[in-house]
Amino acid sequence: MSTQNLSQIDDLAVATVRGLAIDMIQKANSGHPGLPLGIADVAYVLWQQFLKFDPSAPNWPNRDRFVLSAGHGSSLLYALLHVYGYDLPIEELKNFRQLHSKTPGHPEYGHTVGVEITTGPLGQGLCNAVGMAIAEERGRQRFGKDLIDHYTYAITGDGCLQEGVSAEASSLAGHLGLGRLIVLYDSNHITIDGRTELTFTEDVGLRYQAYGWQVLRVDGHDRAQIAQALLEAKADNERPSLIICTTTIGKGSPKLAGSHKVHGAPLGPDEVAATKRAIGLDAEQFFAVAPTVAEHLRSGNAQRQGARQAWEKRAQSLEGQQLLTELAGATAANLHQVTWPTQPVGPGMSTRKAGEAVLKALAPHVPQLFCGSADLGHSTFAVIPGEDYVQKGSWAGRNIHWGIREHAMGAVANGLAAWGGYIPVVSTFMVFHDYMRPAVRLAALMGLPVIYAYTHDSIFVGEDGPTHQPVETLAAMRTIPNLVTLRPADLTETCAAYAVALQRTKAPTALALTRQNVPELPRPAGMDAHAAVARGGYVLSDAAASLKVVLIATGSEVHLAMAAQVELERTGCGVRVVSMPSIELFDAQAAVYRREVLPLGVPRLCIEAGSRLPWLRFSGETGDVISIDTFGASAPDKVLANVFGLTVDNVVARARRLVG
Repeated sequence: MSTQNLSQIDDLAVATVRGLAIDMIQKANSGHPGLPLGIADVAYVLWQQFLKFDPSAPNWPNRDRFVLSAGHGSSLLYALLHVYGYDLPIEELKNFRQLHSKTPGHPEYGHTVGVEITTGPLGQGLCNAVGMAIAEERGRQRFGKDLIDHYTYAITGDGCLQEGVSAEASSLAGHLGLGRLIVLYDSNHITIDGRTELTFTEDVGLRYQAYGWQVLRVDGHDRAQIAQALLEAKADNERPSLIICTTTIGKGSPKLAGSHKVHGAPLGPDEVAATKRAIGLDAEQFFAVAPTVAEHLRSGNAQRQGARQAWEKRAQSLEGQQLLTELAGATAANLHQVTWPTQPVGPGMSTRKAGEAVLKALAPHVPQLFCGSADLGHSTFAVIPGEDYVQKGSWAGRNIHWGIREHAMGAVANGLAAWGGYIPVVSTFMVFHDYMRPAVRLAALMGLPVIYAYTHDSIFVGEDGPTHQPVETLAAMRTIPNLVTLRPADLTETCAAYAVALQRTKAPTALALTRQNVPELPRPAGMDAHAAVARGGYVLSDAAASLKVVLIATGSEVHLAMAAQVELERTGCGVRVVSMPSIELFDAQAAVYRREVLPLGVPRLCIEAGSRLPWLRFSGETGDVISIDTFGASAPDKVLANVFGLTVDNVVARARRLVG
């Protein structure tokens, strides 16, 4: 094919992608046409000349990762997946944004073939890409470049780079020297409310140079410039690259190009027709892909498939089999090999410190563990003892310093988990869950096996005061669908909580761990504590006398319930103590089991150093809740226990009141 003919077929291919995108949006009468029209040249050059992929095996491990951080432009991604031959038929494009379609409003991981990550909240996708790039760097050093040798690309917009979370992650990426991370910035100077000059006048390029990135600038509609910049970006393996692509939002639309009006609304039938004529398409045809375009774009698929098959042969090596085993993520099969830490009944240990002992025991048997905290490793202990920390040029370690970047930590961890072969354990004080909640929510939506080791889980943080006392946080965490929260009471329950988390391979798990020491609790002979905790709630100590009241507690409050049981039983009041580390897991049990643990007609007293809201349905009209429904205070933990009624005397008094 001559150079002129090749240029013409490239022009038609880009126009086809644009046409499909605006057809999807117009048929749905919903969507964002501005970005797909504006960034189509950039995306086409990337996919046609640089991106390593195989539509016949979308998830092969050594593919390049492509993240559309500006997820509102999803119609662009769906158009690309279709024209390159992924299993996304034209009927799905016609069902854009419709119920149960494979083309939802924003890309969804695990739902649409070829979608690497769920993007929607701006900036999250860029952070996910940083996580994927970390995974690649570490994988290449561990397994060799014959097995791991790929790039991570992301398309971002002005909104992504205005969100603070992207600044956190970009700073980390520059520090780590992620040379195989290439971000293409769709700089069209438009946001929903108007031109970026309203609020966003900084020099983004200088900011990224300060982060330690290579910064390149191109005309985002000049395909030769785009290709040259991508070559330069790939040539610099010491720094991540930001390619600033100056584009016209809605390019090709005669009336709306360059306007904020094209950002988030369909063009309308007349403007769709006018746009198609302007970019060289038949205005009377919809969802059209010319045979010459399809043949041109898919002609490279045989070579792409061959590259993937050659990799699969290399992966038959011992290193390759280890890589594939880790990617499969079958951690539960190894748990029987773990020698779980134990301690005698009585002596105290904080559950944050217990967590460190558990991670040390797990590490030899769960190679996917990758741990780090937001500058709190010496406080949360959520690290693997004896393991190195990764740094630029040194990727063998299993710990990472995230820095004081809770929001990015959560989002980057999602990228690691989505890349495969990682179970990130990320840690901070529980009160800072609110900083990372958007990323936690997305992990739950995607079903990613991230473990959140939150410590300092109550007012017993003490003198740090109400700013650091998460009285409402447990209740908020328990409202996130597909996230299970466990608040273990001692070392035994902490072991079981980690076992539960590691078996949840399609969902994230949050652990609420104490700052203060708690006693190791006695258990009935023969009890399988791991099985009991996995059910969310269980009878830790049953009544010796006729059952009069059930005490339900979590975490550090379980020992209060046990001590109160002793006092009440002395007066002939039969008391059952139920430890309920996870409301969500308990709710998932069969009704017959729940009734065995919490018999009908027996009053219940719930005890937790947090909001009463999660417990009202357990206490019912005849029960009571000892809780904290105001902000805490700055004082030593024992003083706070007295002020807020978290004492044995108060538990006994409230229980006697219920019994009458």
